[in-house]
Amino acid sequence: MGNKDLIAIFEYMEREKGIKRDVIISAIEESLQTAAKKNIQGALNISVHLDRKTGNLEVYCEKIIVETVKDPAQEISLKIAQQIDPDCEIGQYIDCLTTPKDFGRIAAQKARQIITQRLRNAERNVIYEEYRHRMGEIISGTVKRFARGADLVVDLGKVEALLPMRGYPKTERYRIGDRTRALLLEVQDTENGGAEVILSRTAHEFIHKLFLQEVPEISDGIVTIHQIVREPGYRTKITVESSDSKIDPVGACVGMRGNRVKNIVQELNNEKVDIVPYSSNPIELLKSALSPIEIRKIFVNEDKNTVSIIVEDDDLANVLGKRGMNARLLRELVDFELDIQKISDNIKRNIIIRRSLAESEETYLDDPIDKVLEGFNTFVIQNLIAEGYDTPRKVLLTSPEDLSNLSGISLELAEEVLEQIIQKRN
Repeated sequence: MGNKDLIAIFEYMEREKGIKRDVIISAIEESLQTAAKKNIQGALNISVHLDRKTGNLEVYCEKIIVETVKDPAQEISLKIAQQIDPDCEIGQYIDCLTTPKDFGRIAAQKARQIITQRLRNAERNVIYEEYRHRMGEIISGTVKRFARGADLVVDLGKVEALLPMRGYPKTERYRIGDRTRALLLEVQDTENGGAEVILSRTAHEFIHKLFLQEVPEISDGIVTIHQIVREPGYRTKITVESSDSKIDPVGACVGMRGNRVKNIVQELNNEKVDIVPYSSNPIELLKSALSPIEIRKIFVNEDKNTVSIIVEDDDLANVLGKRGMNARLLRELVDFELDIQKISDNIKRNIIIRRSLAESEETYLDDPIDKVLEGFNTFVIQNLIAEGYDTPRKVLLTSPEDLSNLSGISLELAEEVLEQIIQKRN
């Protein structure tokens, strides 16, 4: 490694890596000092000085001034020492230039590994300084190459970042030279002492930042994103709330003619994005998330943390979604297990349950109807008794439609009566 080689390293690291020359020189001097100690046997307090402009190397060692030299590695005669410092005296120590003739080649070879390590550490510090305060930002880069299979190395300019396979949707395909935007997820140490910038397009925060960029009401704090659930590449659901009653949070996120959400969908390569008004009530949230699909019936079992919903037969496919994806996202959104049924199956199931229960020996089925329907609408109970439905068993032997027609109550009330009788089972 000659002088020109060192100067080239200085310039390259400053220009391409953003590492200051003084940092590089300090690393090289320290590493060459280690090499010099091994190369110059017996010398004391060896130091290496590297000229930051010329790249010239000088190695010094400390020697004691003596009358007669017995150990040339550690001693120097007064006559020769006075050529360095005319005022020196016997017994003093003096720094002597002891650069070996072949030190530029041998020492540099021995030191190369240490230099590389120190430069890598210095580069890591630059990466940390420049990127650690940018974690959580969306940044742009160019796909430079593939690493470890489908992991992508993305050129950000001064550094290369890693977009791992788990960090981008399976639906996305990349080629070398493609531009991409991603969330700066973290900066982590590597095994070889360097640092690595990790990107992500699958993190929930990536979605949050995209909306933050597109929707001023979010950046102003008027609209808040409460939840983000996602199947990357396929579908995302977010819940939003406005602190200003005059501003519709869903409308703000969608934008005029849908322009705001269209920009986000385009960035996500046409991934579906559902924006739902937030509610702390999971049932209301579920209804909003399924709109315009109507839930025909809904039952909540808080002990089992389960919600059962019944929808029209034609709506079942949309509620479930492709490969059950929409249903999974709904479960995650409301934090309840979902039991989803189409209405025709529910009707058949209820017929079987009613008939089975009516034929059972449950004693409460022969009690007066008003006792079992305690707390129910008095007008409804009177209508049932007037038509001969004075016990639960008689009610169970009738379909909701017939019960409605004969007793003069609505179909919905008839279904509620039957449901309450069924729930009274021991």
